[in-house]
Amino acid sequence: MSRFRRAMLALALLSAPATLVAQVAGDTTALPEIVVTATRYPVAADSVASTVTVLRGDDLRAQGIRFVADALRQVPGAHVVQSGPFGSTTSLFLRGGESDYVKVLIDGAPVNQPGGFYDFGSLTTDNVERIEVLRGPASVLYGSDAITGVIQIVTRRGGEGLRLSAAGEGGTFGSARWEASALGGSDAVDWSASLSRLTSDGSYEFNNDYRNTVASGRVGADLGDRTKVGLSGHYHDALYHFPTDFTGAPVDQNQFTTDETATFALDANHRFSETVDGQLLLSRSDIENGFENPADPPADPATGSSDQIDIDRTSADARMRLRLPAGFEGFAGGSFEAQRQGVADATEGRDNWGMYAQASALPVSRLQLTASGRMDDNEQFGTFWTWRAAALAFASPTTRLRASAGSGFKEPSFFENFDSPFSIGNPDLRPERTVSYEAGIEQDLFRGVARVGVTGFVQHFRDLIQFTFVTPEPGGPNYFNVASADANGLEAVLQAGTAAFRGTLSYTHLWTEVTDAGFDAGDAAAFVEGERLLRRPDDAVSAHMETTVAERARLGATVTWSGPRDDIRFGQFPEPNQRVELPSYTTVDLSSVVTVLPAAGGRFGLDLTARVENLFDEQYEQSFGFPARGRGVFVGISTVVR
Repeated sequence: MSRFRRAMLALALLSAPATLVAQVAGDTTALPEIVVTATRYPVAADSVASTVTVLRGDDLRAQGIRFVADALRQVPGAHVVQSGPFGSTTSLFLRGGESDYVKVLIDGAPVNQPGGFYDFGSLTTDNVERIEVLRGPASVLYGSDAITGVIQIVTRRGGEGLRLSAAGEGGTFGSARWEASALGGSDAVDWSASLSRLTSDGSYEFNNDYRNTVASGRVGADLGDRTKVGLSGHYHDALYHFPTDFTGAPVDQNQFTTDETATFALDANHRFSETVDGQLLLSRSDIENGFENPADPPADPATGSSDQIDIDRTSADARMRLRLPAGFEGFAGGSFEAQRQGVADATEGRDNWGMYAQASALPVSRLQLTASGRMDDNEQFGTFWTWRAAALAFASPTTRLRASAGSGFKEPSFFENFDSPFSIGNPDLRPERTVSYEAGIEQDLFRGVARVGVTGFVQHFRDLIQFTFVTPEPGGPNYFNVASADANGLEAVLQAGTAAFRGTLSYTHLWTEVTDAGFDAGDAAAFVEGERLLRRPDDAVSAHMETTVAERARLGATVTWSGPRDDIRFGQFPEPNQRVELPSYTTVDLSSVVTVLPAAGGRFGLDLTARVENLFDEQYEQSFGFPARGRGVFVGISTVVR
């Protein structure tokens, strides 16, 4: 029996008792899902024309998912690539876009590098209320970097009373983790805080230690009936030892990377009248990424190497929202961001101003039309315009049709704009850009017990920036806008849930093609005209099911299948690079939470947890030369007082 079939059998066995429950369960009542990222103010998910997936923090923690990257594997259109064990470089390819085409926010504060890329290797689900994944171009609301979407991490809000919790877990790879958190508040003030630490020996035989310390908190206050403010902060300090070189061969005894990130966000809302309200968001992100490679003994200590990159992003965004009768809504806003990056003794900076507006109306019953536009004025590339138009139609109370078209852009990175020790930047670069189209349908089934959705999209990426060693002019820049590609696809999702059972099945089909290879040449180039983009599978499937047994045990299973995808096998000189196809793989993860003592009325509660990652010990690589983690078994205990 193949591993894929065994995976499907395991999922079926888990879901069997839950299916019986679902057949006899009555109607369930649930509050509508609220999203913020799609419109920048809270709305019901069913009332927006954007494609949004919401992952709840409590659900992720119950599954034992401690990293945001692992949570994103369940999102249709999202393909996560991690180069090895815990802490290794982790990239997200959303809807076939480049790994720097997604804007990443923590409570509205951007944490990706200016110009896009974000390493998800150390971003955890600690103190997360929900993760909102907006797919499609969103530059019209968020400016640069939001070409294929936005990932927003929303910190937990507190509530009345006090809730204390602590948890510990240990298992394979010499892994150990502890966490302590608290939630509380009153009618006027709410707060949350958490602190955690994770350590691991890794999966390589030597020099593979990983540690990550995370602190997160938020406090919110109602200043009267009309004003609300919230202040949140997030900090993580990670260190990852890795023995491998760029080919994946373990060769070094002591090199490591560091990732220290701190973000702060102040969000203020004021209702001026029944029809007008305003919002102000102030944020700051300090990002420090380092690389250290001390000389291996008994070599001369001077032969070691180190690099440090310091990035600061300080931003302000203010907007006014207007609500009128007959279904008309609109808002307008302005933003400012100061970006700074320091490498060695050199510090560069650039500022960006943005102005945007959006309006929506109901011209006829059951039809909502939305139009938005934005103008960014950047100190480096000048003025850039983006737009978006969308329609949401309710064909029936249970059928929703969505369609949209829009543009997005990504500014050049600092290394592409400015000189570095290894290259000459090009101050005249244009932003990378896209024009995208999508359409979809959502259908509720069985009186709301299930829902199916299908979305198709077409994207054209243009002015892609490439590096070249052979510059057109001696001493000239190494970066130019020369390449282009297309990424089209289909996303399908089936969701079902009752009081005792919940399941999600998603499928993504992706078709990518390089339409202009630019400077690249040869079969092993990153861009080969007519070939598909690297590391994006044509097909991917994710299935997750949960069931509750006797009100005391929560069991879950996740099956992930990724189809074949292209990558590059890097060779040491004089061995040439080669374009290779990585085979498909299937992983199965199991999780369980058993409540020994329920927590209620100030009483102490106790849960036992157990989970298995990669149940069948699938041997595979997400990037060539870097084996993914094998089977991992983890057990833990958690306590709650509420």
